[in-house]
Amino acid sequence: MNKKIRTEAVDHLFEAVLCLKDKEECYAFFEDVCTVNEILSLSQRYEVARMLREHRTYLDIAEQTGASTATISRVNRSLNYGNDGYDLVFDRLRET
Repeated sequence: MNKKIRTEAVDHLFEAVLCLKDKEECYAFFEDVCTVNEILSLSQRYEVARMLREHRTYLDIAEQTGASTATISRVNRSLNYGNDGYDLVFDRLRET
């Protein structure tokens, strides 16, 4: 885990996110906290990760998401060498 992001301010942000109850509350909060482009970038990375886990090709992912090959590569590196955060979420979503 990257120790540089472990700050009191980031703890407060994560606590705020964890208290959200549904998708509508998420939309309200994230639209206030982030720009539209920031939200779209985060969602694009998530979609790239989901598609990589489905063993889709870079070309297919780029065409479907509009992500650059650099972004796809970066997400792939996180999936393979990161903190398993994506897989944690994917596993939990499969359980529901």
